Amino acid sequence: MMEETEADTRAERIDPVLAAAGWGKVEGSRVRREVICPGRIQTGGNRGKPLSCDYVLIHKGHKLAVLEAKKAGVSHRSGVGQAKDYAQRLKARFAYASNGLNWYGIDMATSKEGDIALPFPTPSELWDRTFADHNAWREAFGAVEFETDGGKWEPRYYQHNAITAVLDAISRRDRRILLTLATGTGKTSIAFQIAWKLFQAKWNLTNEPTRRPRVLFLADRNILDDQAYNAFSAFPNDAITRIDPDTIRKNHGKPPKNASLFFTIFQTFMTGETKPIYLQYPPDFFDFIVIDECHRGGAKDESEWRKLLEYFEPSVQLGMTATPKRKNNADTYAYFGEPVYTYSLREGIEDGFLTPFKVRQMASTIDEYVYHPEDEVISGDVEIGDSFDEGDFNNRIIIEDRELARVREFMSQIDQRQKTLVFCATQEHAALVRDLINQVKTSSNPDYCHRVTAEDGEIGNAHLRAFQDNDKTIPTILTTSQKLSTGVDARNVRHIVLMRPVRSMIEFKQIIGRGTRTYDGKDHFTIWDFVRAHENFEDPEWDGEPLDPEPPVNRPAVVEDGDGPEIDEEGDEYDPEQPAQKLVIKLADGKARSIQFIATTTYWGPDGRPMSAQQFLERLFGDLSGLILDEDALRAEWSDPDRREKLIAVLADRGYDGDKLNDMRQLIDAPNSDLFDVLAYIRFTIPAKTRAERAETTANGNFAASDGEMHEFLIGVLQAYAAHGESELSLSKLSSFLTARYGTLADAKAKLGDTAAIKAAFVGVQRELYRQ
Repeated sequence: MMEETEADTRAERIDPVLAAAGWGKVEGSRVRREVICPGRIQTGGNRGKPLSCDYVLIHKGHKLAVLEAKKAGVSHRSGVGQAKDYAQRLKARFAYASNGLNWYGIDMATSKEGDIALPFPTPSELWDRTFADHNAWREAFGAVEFETDGGKWEPRYYQHNAITAVLDAISRRDRRILLTLATGTGKTSIAFQIAWKLFQAKWNLTNEPTRRPRVLFLADRNILDDQAYNAFSAFPNDAITRIDPDTIRKNHGKPPKNASLFFTIFQTFMTGETKPIYLQYPPDFFDFIVIDECHRGGAKDESEWRKLLEYFEPSVQLGMTATPKRKNNADTYAYFGEPVYTYSLREGIEDGFLTPFKVRQMASTIDEYVYHPEDEVISGDVEIGDSFDEGDFNNRIIIEDRELARVREFMSQIDQRQKTLVFCATQEHAALVRDLINQVKTSSNPDYCHRVTAEDGEIGNAHLRAFQDNDKTIPTILTTSQKLSTGVDARNVRHIVLMRPVRSMIEFKQIIGRGTRTYDGKDHFTIWDFVRAHENFEDPEWDGEPLDPEPPVNRPAVVEDGDGPEIDEEGDEYDPEQPAQKLVIKLADGKARSIQFIATTTYWGPDGRPMSAQQFLERLFGDLSGLILDEDALRAEWSDPDRREKLIAVLADRGYDGDKLNDMRQLIDAPNSDLFDVLAYIRFTIPAKTRAERAETTANGNFAASDGEMHEFLIGVLQAYAAHGESELSLSKLSSFLTARYGTLADAKAKLGDTAAIKAAFVGVQRELYRQ
C-alpha cells in the first residue's frame, strides 16, 4: 500500500465506488476532473500554482459535490482543506475527501462534517439533499447543454457559477437579477449561455410549451451592442435581429417583432418619430431583458432609462455590471437587489484569468501651474498669481508644452510597438495628444496613433476595430476621452496612460479593465498615472464587498459616472458650463525645458492591496524569515540549482515573482547584483556584490575542474552569468552552453568527460560562486 500512487488509488479504489453509486452512468450525471484556475500570471510567461479538483460530481447541470483524492498511504483527512476550498469556489453543496479506504464528508450549507460510510450517495440522493423543493424549470435548464462551438469553448468555474445562479433565480420566478463580474471575465459569454438555455428549454413567462422566449439585449453604446450581437451568432439567423434605424426603415417604419433575440441601444430605443420605439412594443412583449453595463444609468431613479425598465416590468430583467456597490450606483443595486453572484477583479487576477498590472506614478514639476508674466498668453484672460490644478488643465487652460513633456516622458519609457490607450480630458485634448504622439513616435507609419471619440464617428470606429484586431499592429496607440473607458474588448493592450483625472471608482475600475484581458506573451500591463488616479487604490472598498443598500436619490436624466461633465450618447463628455474660450499659455523657453518627472512604482500584496516600497520590503523580510533561518541556509539553497529553483517557486507563490524581485534590485540600489545578494541584503543586511565581482573572484580562485578544458568551459559560464544573471546557472541551460561551445553533445563529452562529470563541475562552480 505504501507503494500505491494517488493515480492507483483513484483507479482501483475511488472510481469503482463512484461508478457503483451511478455517477457517470445515471442519465444527467457526470464525473469530471476540473482545472479550476490556471494560476496567477507571472513574469516570463510563468504561472503561479494552478488549482485542479480531482472529482467534480455534476447532475442535471449543477455541480453538487467535489471530491479530493489522496493515496491510500496517507490520511483520508489530508484533503479536507482542499475539498472545502474547491467546493466554495465551485458553489458545490458537498465536499468529500478520501484515500480510497476511508471517506470524509462536509455539508457546506449546514457545516456538518465527519466520516461517512459507503455506499456513496447516488446522483439522485445528492440532488434531493441539495434541492429540497421540486422545480421543473431548474431541471429543464440543466438538461440543456452549453453551446461550446464544437468543443472550442468551455465555461470557467465562475462563469458556470454565474449562469447557474441566474437560471436558478429565474426558476424561482425572480424578476430582477444582478450579476457583478470584473471587466474581462466574459459577461457577454455568460449572457449568451443564459439566453441559449432559455431558448432551447422554451422557457417563457406565459408557460406556452412551444413558444421560444423573446430576449432583449440592451446596451448603452453601439460598440457594446455590436459585440453582443456578434457573440450570439450560434442562434438561427431568423431568431435574431437588431432594433436600429436601418432595420426599422426596411420594416416600413415599424420596429421588428418577429424574432426571439433583439439587440439595441438605449438611445435608439427611447427615440421615435411619433413616440419612443420601446412604447411600440406591448409591456409584456419581452420575457427576458439583459441590461449590459447597468451601472451606467439604466436603473437610475426618475431617469428615462428607469422608465423604460419599469414599462417592461413583467419581464425578467438581468443587470450586468463590473462595479461593486458604491454611492454612485447605489440605486442600481436598490433596483436589482443584491447580486446573485460576484466575481471580483482581484479574484480574476489571482486565479490567472486576468492580467496583473503595475502602476507608474508620474509626478512632475508642472502638476500644478501658477501664471507668471514671463509666460506668453496665446488666448484668454489671466491675472498674475492665478493658479490651476489637474482638474483645470485642458478644460479651462491649455499648456501644450506640458502635454508634450508628458507625451515624451511615457513614449520614452514604453515599448512603442505595444498597444496603448491614452485617456484625455476632452475630445479636443485627445486630438492634441494624438498629434503630439505622432510627432515624437519612432514609427514611420502615419496611422500609428489615432483619436477615437464621438466626433470621429465611423472613421474612429474603423480605427478601433483595427486596434482590436490582434493580428494588426497599426494603429498602435489610441487617444480618447470617455468613449473607450468601458466595453472595449482589446486583449493585447499593454499600456494605459491617464492624462485626465478619474472622477469615480466606477470609472477607474472600468479603465483598469481595458488592460486586464489576457493575451499570449502578456504577463502584465502598465498604468502610467500622471493625475494621481492611483489614490483610488487607497480606497478601502477598492475591490471589497458591496456596500449596504442606500436609499435611491433623484438625479437628472443624464448618462453619467459620477459628479462632473455630462456624457453624450456615444460616451464622450461635454460640459455646457465650460467657457467659450479657453486660456492658452506658452511656457517661457526655460520652463518648458526644465519640466522634470519623478516616477515611482506601486507594489501589490496577495490581498490585492497597494503597498509602498518600504511596506513591500518589510513583508518580504518577514516571509524570508520564515523560509531561511540563517546565512548559511540561504547559501546552501542558492548554491544548488534544483533547490534554488524550488525557492524561487515558493517566493513566486507568495507574490514575489521574477518581475518584483528584479524591482527589489533597484530599491536596494543593486541593479547588477545576483538575486542572492538582494535576498541576503534584505534578510541579513549583508552588503550586495555585483555579479561581475562574484564571477571574477570565482574565476581567480581554485574552483574544482577536471582539466584545463573544463576550466575554460566554466569560465565561459561565469562570463554569461555576469552578463545576464543567475538564470544562466539553471541546469536547463547546460546543454545550450555545451552545444554553443562544442557544436554537439558528443563533441562536448569528448572534451570534458561524461555527463555526470560535466554536471558535477557545473554545480561545483556554483558552490564556489556563492561561498563568498
